[in-house]
Amino acid sequence: MNFTRWSARLPGTQRRAAARTENAAAATPDRRGESPSPVPSARVEQLTDEGEPIPGVDELPVREVLDRVPALVALVHGTDHRLAYVNDAYTTAFGVRPSGEPAREALPELAELGLLPLLDQVLRSGKPRTLKSRKAPDGRSYTFTCTPVSEGDGSAATPVSGVLVFATDVTDHAEAAERLRASERRQRETAVTLQRSLLPQELEEPDDLRIAATYHPGGTEAAVGGDWYDVITLGGGRTALVIGDVMGRGVRAAAVMGQLRTAVRAYARLDLPPHEVLQLLDGLATEIDANQIATCVYAVHDPNEGRLVYASAGHLPILVRDENGDVQRADEPTGPPLGTGGWMHASGSIALSPGSTAVLYTDGLVERRDEDLDEGIASLERALAGATGTPQVVCDRLVRSAGVTADHDDDVAVLVLQHPARTGPDSDLFRNAALELLGGVEAAPRARAFASGVLTSWRFPTDLHDLGVLATSELVANSLQHGTPPMRLRLRRSDRRLIIEVTDGDDHLPRRRRAEPVDESGRGIAIVATIASSWGSRRTPGGGKAVWCEFVLPRTSR
Repeated sequence: MNFTRWSARLPGTQRRAAARTENAAAATPDRRGESPSPVPSARVEQLTDEGEPIPGVDELPVREVLDRVPALVALVHGTDHRLAYVNDAYTTAFGVRPSGEPAREALPELAELGLLPLLDQVLRSGKPRTLKSRKAPDGRSYTFTCTPVSEGDGSAATPVSGVLVFATDVTDHAEAAERLRASERRQRETAVTLQRSLLPQELEEPDDLRIAATYHPGGTEAAVGGDWYDVITLGGGRTALVIGDVMGRGVRAAAVMGQLRTAVRAYARLDLPPHEVLQLLDGLATEIDANQIATCVYAVHDPNEGRLVYASAGHLPILVRDENGDVQRADEPTGPPLGTGGWMHASGSIALSPGSTAVLYTDGLVERRDEDLDEGIASLERALAGATGTPQVVCDRLVRSAGVTADHDDDVAVLVLQHPARTGPDSDLFRNAALELLGGVEAAPRARAFASGVLTSWRFPTDLHDLGVLATSELVANSLQHGTPPMRLRLRRSDRRLIIEVTDGDDHLPRRRRAEPVDESGRGIAIVATIASSWGSRRTPGGGKAVWCEFVLPRTSR
């Protein structure tokens, strides 16, 4: 084969040839002997006075140029890509290659890299193709450009009969890119570890609820988000649940999230109503960073009421599925996000009866660029309506139905809680008994007799029975002395603990103090705190207070 008959149809070749023709025509003098060339005459004289003219590209010996270029060059011909030429750089990289043989045998390295189908495409389409940064058998990385060539004058009408393979060594770039990717992976792993360390490592397990949660970091970059959730047992059988989302991404958002989550746990220990907790968080968020805002839902579940009392700061509505599969959306009341200031939050409530499932979530689960947010919430409602099983199963089904994958572009946090409907022997482990405390001092012996009878019917051991009666006596006596009507005694047992609670109409919370030997009072709360596993007090929504204590049940009583 005469190699000089081949011409590469590289992009721009015909334009440069046309440009040279125009320049030559422009340099020809017209009939008046004047040249219309835009080049100054002095410059023209200088060019023409310089000795030998510089040869044009067309005059260069192509074979000699290709032999000396540092890039790898190979020329194949025909439908089976028979090898016509390889330059010295190609031979140095892969050894001597036999001419005239099909590329599958003559160029096995190209077959290993998957270039042969690409050669077929170039031959059929007559258009160049590029394969970027492929690692060759010699251990180096190359970018391969396959350009169609034709035998003849190189015009568009000449059929393509061969392919010129041009391989550029990009090993340094590939290694640098791999180091960068590895660094980004390490940074992301560190960021995700930081984010997960700020979330609860193990969820607290309330007696009356079954809870599961999941967190999916969004995207593939190192910037973490500010999504968080938490479960906080408040005592007296009550449980606080919180989920939030700090706007933005990065370590700053994660740091703000960590501070807010810690603050929520501290405020929750005060056993305040949900709207008061959000009010405190709003002020704290402003102090942490006035430019950083966050959305949050704080909810409290009381098994005695069968409701979820909540307050929302710009967060998405809680969804509740009842035992019949009907889904209800808790829309109101909703205030502005935390950190905006100047807003009085309010509490609302939604039923959470036995057999119900509630879902708290962040916007990453339902928000999509191509659809309205309400459509995403409606899709989640439909998925929740058909989701049954344990909280973890429901959690996983909701995440899958929302299409959340490893490369999801936003963080996703989901908290699922169920209030189980207990029947059969299991229902005997969860019992309630209540007594209205009417009258004056005669209510105390009546309360002791009531507590004794209830604890006996629940078959508690003698020592626990006696401690329960003593705690009841002290709490009732404290309420009769310092409280106001209406007064009520409530006893509740779960599979883990006995809870004794007394409510009255006075909102002054008791505190434990040290009574002097000569004092005739002030020992009631100290006695309760000594004999019980834990105790506490809180203000009730309608005014007044509740004082409670707990006893952990021995295993034989469970």
